[in-house]
Amino acid sequence: MRDSGWKTELTKVSIPLIGIALVCALFQVGVWPLLIAAIAACAWLLLQLKKLNTWLQGGMDGEPPEATGMWGQVLDSIYDLHRQGAQDRARLGATVEYLRASFASMSDAVVMLDAAGNIEWCNTAAVDLLGLQHEEDTGRQLVNLIRAPAFLRYFESEKYKMPLEMSSPVNGHIQLSINISFFGQGSRLLFARDVTRTHRLEKMRKDFVANVSHELRTPLTVINGYLETFAEHGGENPRWDRAIAQMLQQSRRMHNLIQDLMLLSRLETLPASEQEQIRMRPLMEMIAEEVSAAAKGEREIRVECDDDADLRGCYAELRSAFSNLAVNAARYTEAGDQITLRWFQDDYHAYFEVEDTGIGIEPQYIPRLTERFYRVEESRSIDTGGTGLGLAIVKHVLIRHRAELRIKSVISQGSCFSCVFPKSLLINKLK
Repeated sequence: MRDSGWKTELTKVSIPLIGIALVCALFQVGVWPLLIAAIAACAWLLLQLKKLNTWLQGGMDGEPPEATGMWGQVLDSIYDLHRQGAQDRARLGATVEYLRASFASMSDAVVMLDAAGNIEWCNTAAVDLLGLQHEEDTGRQLVNLIRAPAFLRYFESEKYKMPLEMSSPVNGHIQLSINISFFGQGSRLLFARDVTRTHRLEKMRKDFVANVSHELRTPLTVINGYLETFAEHGGENPRWDRAIAQMLQQSRRMHNLIQDLMLLSRLETLPASEQEQIRMRPLMEMIAEEVSAAAKGEREIRVECDDDADLRGCYAELRSAFSNLAVNAARYTEAGDQITLRWFQDDYHAYFEVEDTGIGIEPQYIPRLTERFYRVEESRSIDTGGTGLGLAIVKHVLIRHRAELRIKSVISQGSCFSCVFPKSLLINKLK
């Protein structure tokens, strides 16, 4: 029925005008009656528009003005839409207030930002942890209030996959974990959590491992020295010779474990070492010789190197990481298998890969391979002589070089360990 309202309204206006036009033609009285009727119709339409405009300008308070026909339908439709919109706004406002009340009760700092990075709202914890103020800082740029360089880089990068750990701008003894996520039309939500206790426990753990490893190294060196002396001179009782050989083997394994623990502790606590240009082909050829020496049985070792680019980084750390991957490949392959050391680049990254045709790794174990002391099989540590820290060392070395470790493996076909470096660490040679 409402779709035909305009037809009814057209009929109300057009029929009188047509009638007057016929009368004017019939009695030959000119067009003045028709003109007057048209002016009256326009005046009536303007009156309806005036009522609508007055009601709209008044904020649409109360019921719409009385009108008939299509004008009444228009006014009723606008009133219904206005009322529905008011209800929707009320529900939305209640939801926002509920969320704000929920965020306000949190012990974590919560900051809502618009698309330009201006503060729209923050809770009480943001005052204590970030130094923000509820009223004074609303509408101000967050990066003008938190000026820590690490936070500025993190905020402006817009890469929020991993949280940022930093000291609180209010109290340097408080450690914060910052998480940012996008929502709506480019708006951002910032959470800051106090992780001081966790940070202190982690530091205590690192210090404990470093101190214990250091303290164990000296007595273990003495024990290892005596065992080597006994093993060299031998004895009259073969049973003692066998026991000494086993003790010496385990003593050397413990020594390697302590060395790896100390290296891992240094990687976690000391700042990044000075970077230098690393010539990749000589390094890869040196590692290939180490693989040949470590492997039990012959391996086909191939070196594929892009000689147009070298890597910039800490030579000792990267050599240790690459060597760890290559020697691991030797340990978990058999005689006749192939090991490939590969260095290449694409438009965005550079890659150092160690690929083998060994036993492979089942997919469910791959995510945990870089955990300390994690082994797919307990027997592997005995069979291969590994400490279980090799891939953890590789992971930390790569983190210090802004790189990542990617692992692909197929059972009975082999594995591929890829060190993925940012293009900015490359030194391209001039041809």
